[in-house]
Amino acid sequence: MDFALTLGIIVIKIAVVFGIVLFHVAYATYFERKIIGRMQARHGPMEVGPHGLLQPFADIIKLFFKEDIVPSHADRWLFYIAPAIVVISSMTALSVLPFFEGFVIADINIGLLFILVITSISVYGIVIAGWSSNSKYSFLGGLRSAAQLISYEIAMGLSLVGVILMAGSMNLSDIVKAQHQYPLGMFAFPQFLGFFVFVVAAFAETNRAPFDLPEAEQELVAGYFTEYSGFRFALFFLGEYIAMLTMSIMVTLCFLGGWTIPLFMTNALPFLSYVPGIVWFLMKVYAFMFLFYWIRATLPRYRYDQLMAIGWKVLIPLSFANVLITAFIMRWL
Repeated sequence: MDFALTLGIIVIKIAVVFGIVLFHVAYATYFERKIIGRMQARHGPMEVGPHGLLQPFADIIKLFFKEDIVPSHADRWLFYIAPAIVVISSMTALSVLPFFEGFVIADINIGLLFILVITSISVYGIVIAGWSSNSKYSFLGGLRSAAQLISYEIAMGLSLVGVILMAGSMNLSDIVKAQHQYPLGMFAFPQFLGFFVFVVAAFAETNRAPFDLPEAEQELVAGYFTEYSGFRFALFFLGEYIAMLTMSIMVTLCFLGGWTIPLFMTNALPFLSYVPGIVWFLMKVYAFMFLFYWIRATLPRYRYDQLMAIGWKVLIPLSFANVLITAFIMRWL
C-alpha cells in the first residue's frame, strides 16, 4: 500500500511538472517574440486573440497538422529517433530539479551531477539529426553542435565545483539551504567567477545567441534541423526551450538562492518572509529567461573560431582558477 501511494504521488508530481513546463514553453515563445518586438520598435504577435495571447496555440495546431516530410536519401529510423532523444533528455533533467522546498520528483544526492550527465545526452540527438538527414547543412550544424557542447560542457562542470565545495553537497536542495545560511544569501557573490562562466556556458549549451552557430540561418539555413518539418520540428523547438528553462532553474538553485531570499532582507523587512518561496523562485527563473531574450535582441553572432577560443582560452582557465581559489579559501581561511 505504501508503495502504491508513493508511486501515485510520483506520477502526480510528474504530471504537474510536465504540464506546467509544456504550458511554459508555449508562452515562452510568445513572450520572446513580444519582448524582442518591443526592443525593435515592433508590436510582435497581435492577430490571434487579444494582443496575440492565443498565438502559441495557433502555432501548435499549425505544426501538428503540417506535412511530415522525410528526405528520400535520409536514414529513416535515425531521422525519426533524433528529435525524441533531444526532448527526452531535456525533460528527464526536470526530474531532479526542486521547484520549492519539498517539491521534487526525485531528490537524489547527486542531482547536480545527474543534470550535467543527462543534458549532455541531447548532443547525440543533434548529431544523429545532422547525419541522418543526408544534407550538408544539417551535417555541418551537427558537427558544430557536437564541438560546441563538448567544449562548453567542461567549463560548465568546472564552474559548479566551487558551489559544491561551499555547499558540501551535490544535492540541489542542500545547495539552496546552504546559500540561505550564508550571510549574503547567494553564492553568486563569492562565486562570481563561477557564476560568470556558468552563465556564458549556459548560452552555448542551449545553442542560443550569440552562440547559435549550429543553426546559423545565414550560413546553414536552419542547421541540424533543416530537413525537419511539422511535429518533428516542433520537438526540437520544445527541447531547446526546456533546456533554456533548465539552465535558468540551475542558475537560480546554484547561485541565486533558489526559493529563499537572504536573511538580512527578511530581518530588515519581516513581511517578506510571508511571501511563498515559489514566488521568489519564479521571479529569479524568469529574470534569467528574460536575459536569454535580451541577449538575442542585442548581440551579434560570434564567428566559430571566436566561439571555440572563448570556451578553451577564457572560460576553462577561469573555471580552473575559481576552483583553486575556492579550495584554498575553504581549506585555509
